[in-house]
Amino acid sequence: MPNCSNCRPPATADIPPTGDTTLRHVHYRLATALLLALPLAACNSSAKSDADAKTPAAAQAAPARQPAQTLTSAKGQIRVTQVARGLAHPWSLAFLPDGSMLVTERGGALRRVGTDGAVSAPITGVPKVFATGQGGLLDVVLAPDFATTQRIYLSYAEPGDNGTAGTAVAYGTLAGNALTDVKVIYRQEPKVDGPNHFGSRLVFDGKGHLFISQGERNKRAMSQELDKLQGKLVRLNLDGSVPQDNPFVGKAGARPEIWSYGHRNMQGMALDPRTGTLWQSEHGPRGGDEINLPQAGKNYGWPVITHGINYSGQPIPEAEGKAKDGMEQPFHVWEKSPGVSGMAFYTGRPESPWNDSVFLGSLAERNLIRLTLQGDTVLGEERLLNEIGERVRDVRVGPDGNVYVVTDEEDGKLLRIEPPKAP
Repeated sequence: MPNCSNCRPPATADIPPTGDTTLRHVHYRLATALLLALPLAACNSSAKSDADAKTPAAAQAAPARQPAQTLTSAKGQIRVTQVARGLAHPWSLAFLPDGSMLVTERGGALRRVGTDGAVSAPITGVPKVFATGQGGLLDVVLAPDFATTQRIYLSYAEPGDNGTAGTAVAYGTLAGNALTDVKVIYRQEPKVDGPNHFGSRLVFDGKGHLFISQGERNKRAMSQELDKLQGKLVRLNLDGSVPQDNPFVGKAGARPEIWSYGHRNMQGMALDPRTGTLWQSEHGPRGGDEINLPQAGKNYGWPVITHGINYSGQPIPEAEGKAKDGMEQPFHVWEKSPGVSGMAFYTGRPESPWNDSVFLGSLAERNLIRLTLQGDTVLGEERLLNEIGERVRDVRVGPDGNVYVVTDEEDGKLLRIEPPKAP
């Protein structure tokens, strides 16, 4: 069997199915882990995934209204309504002031979904993307001053020379069905070959900074190399310049954009509105999915420390164990990977049974994870949308207090989840 540290069946482009989802909560201390051996067939590194580029579909009329599904949850019944479907591997969504939404498709299309569920033709002017494997058009967020500038930010896999690629971020002005005045403000360097581990989420900290999560491009050692941007959480000013208080500014041999390092593939990130603390989730290999609260200049260990093993069942070659001096322990860890993706907080609604929760999409389990919080402590965990059975790529809380998700499928869906009623 080849050493496939990120092998996966083509139809599940990020994390192979891992079965049971036993978790552990780690508050900066180590506990004993038991990893169950599961078979995984060897993969062909040249096989293309479901994310490979396809011709973008034209605009779609509003779908016939589907009856809402009533599902059960630990806090009571929830109602799930299909807002739109026919999205080709949607990756992210953002709410516009008029009630419509922007949705990215991994193949490179940015679309607007109307309040009636109608899906627009692709918005023009979007940068060219590397739409192979896990690459493509990734996150979309509205600028903090969107009301006056109409500016949006996009993260994406950018093609380079000779088949290389790297994570990039651009902003542009949304003008009807076009993106204008596009400017690339960040490029992961160096660009490398391979179709995997681009990240990427974008979060504003409310203090004039933009955080960019990335993957290590399946080049494990690069996560520990401060002269490279793979496997790093990056912090920039909104125009792409480097804040002078970044932890590695002025340090020889280190990139000044870096906020924290030693990350694997960060596909979830959100700011806790209660505290302003940044939370970030990342994929482990086989086991070891993590949530971190990344601090300036800290090393989060990959691949030197990890709670996971290779998909082949063998140890990670560089791994020295689960802990090492000078490296941070995860805030929360799953010993068997649910394949965590998008992340969103549900707070400020004391009347709701879901108040003080954080949601994460699950790719491997094909559901939505809800963590119950008390301050920064995780009290419990439940799975939602098991009946839907689709890969949840992103989750956002809407201005209406409902939870919205997109499912990463060839016939991807945008779903609205109405929380349970207060007792």
